[in-house]
Amino acid sequence: MVRIKGARLASLVAVGALAFGSLAACGSDSEGGNGSSSGGDKNSDTSAPEATGKVGVILPDSKSSVRWETQDRPNLEAAFKAAGLESIIQNAEGSPDTFGQLCDQMITEGVQVLIETDLDPDSGKACIDKAKNAGIAVIDYDRLTLGGGADYYVSFDNVKVGALQGQGLIDGLKAKDVTKGNIAFINGAATDNNATLFKQGYEQVIKDDGSFTVVGDQTGDWDPDTAGKVFDQFYAAHPDLVGLVTANDGMAGGVIARMKAAGVEGKILVTGQDATAEGLANVLQGYQAGTVFKNTSLEAKAAADLAIAIIKGEDPASIATGSVNDSKLGVDVPSVLATPVWITADTVKDVVAAEQASAADICKGIEKLCTKYGVA
Repeated sequence: MVRIKGARLASLVAVGALAFGSLAACGSDSEGGNGSSSGGDKNSDTSAPEATGKVGVILPDSKSSVRWETQDRPNLEAAFKAAGLESIIQNAEGSPDTFGQLCDQMITEGVQVLIETDLDPDSGKACIDKAKNAGIAVIDYDRLTLGGGADYYVSFDNVKVGALQGQGLIDGLKAKDVTKGNIAFINGAATDNNATLFKQGYEQVIKDDGSFTVVGDQTGDWDPDTAGKVFDQFYAAHPDLVGLVTANDGMAGGVIARMKAAGVEGKILVTGQDATAEGLANVLQGYQAGTVFKNTSLEAKAAADLAIAIIKGEDPASIATGSVNDSKLGVDVPSVLATPVWITADTVKDVVAAEQASAADICKGIEKLCTKYGVA
């Protein structure tokens, strides 16, 4: 359950502005690429912040969603650069063993703050334990490691993410004059606490609306191919399906590929999440009812602000003004929670305006649709 305490974070204005704090300032040069390291040359920029330190980041993979490499990595690099922090950003590519090795490497390299997005609670907790034993502060990024004991958590209101998906599917169907019928859920990985929170959100919205009957409920394991196979099973058993809550854009893409093979793309609406170029293109084409936009530049800045405060020995309470309950430990984790936004064809242009997706990537082969909806 998500609980907010103290002053609530300001909500998103349009889709771009959210105040996370004002600790970060203009920074110095950084280097990109896998396993990137960014460091500050304070002599080259008189406005560089006084904070110096080293931060390690472990991203989970690049298959469950392209966002980790196309959005989170560059946004984190930019946030750390602006903060004057050296950073090591690595990707575990879905391997718990690699995740553990990267954790060990970052501890050995002397990071002062470790930011991680776990693959599963066990490997996440193992890394947190090692880091804390070494005196390193830990921030759970995007996913809370249940039972892990991280010091802070930076994410979005993930129950709200799911609620947006559920309501988005209902609204999309009713806009097509579909006011009742059979729908199904294709959930994220069972090992991902966020997937549980997403489902909590969309399941409640669907239940409260009462117009649609849920006839299928399975995990797609954050894998497009697996999600496509799950859809095939659902469709074989229920050819009268009218919609699917599909937990992210990657899985929605796998489902839509199978729908095209069956000739029902656009006839059975799906949802998505992450506002990827593929997902946004599917929204414009009418295959997806919409996608949830989580502006990860806001998430990255919050993580950088927390890291600076920790390194400078300041109290991060003014930044982490919310809390999320770790149900396994029975404790509230100080948190920064941003507000997600539902994107439809009419608002795809807002994601481009926020510089979190490229019109060139979205519009390949659908240039007329992009012109129609002002995506440029």
